Amino acid sequence: MLEIRWHGRGGQGVWTASNLLAVAAMIDGKHVQSFPAFGPERSGAPLMAFTRISDEPIEIHSMIYEPDVVVVLDPTLLGTSNVTEGLKKGGTLVINFSGSPEELLKALNIRKGEFRVFYVQATKLAMDILGRPIMNTAMVGALLKAQPLASEKAVEEAVRMRFGGKLAELNTQLIKKALEETKEV
Repeated sequence: MLEIRWHGRGGQGVWTASNLLAVAAMIDGKHVQSFPAFGPERSGAPLMAFTRISDEPIEIHSMIYEPDVVVVLDPTLLGTSNVTEGLKKGGTLVINFSGSPEELLKALNIRKGEFRVFYVQATKLAMDILGRPIMNTAMVGALLKAQPLASEKAVEEAVRMRFGGKLAELNTQLIKKALEETKEV
């Protein structure tokens, strides 16, 4: 089983990203869970979402405390919360970040090689393609570059199911562009 913890802020589509990945993995024949951890927070408040993907039925029903992968949609969270908390040794970080690899490692307060670290300028890509700073689907694409947890075909199908029409086309473009532009530190 692979466990993913998503960090973002209310209104950024964190749980939607978690759900899109889960639906895509389900289309590919996997067992999945996707759920948020938030209360009555306002838009902009930090929140988390979680995704589990497995070849076998999932019998755990709790938050994810020791994820294999952490995805951060909002880079401002790097200075205010410990997104690496509980991340398994050698785990993977996927970050929306526009600085240098050295700046990213410093913001995460980690050494190179401690974790696998991938980054993409998801906000910029979202603005270029969607015209809005909603970077959730870009981060799904970045995650797929770091760890191919679902097929591109299944992700496209999940996006079409969730959004439909022109919005589905734009989000599919955004995912593909993020897949192309995601880099490893």
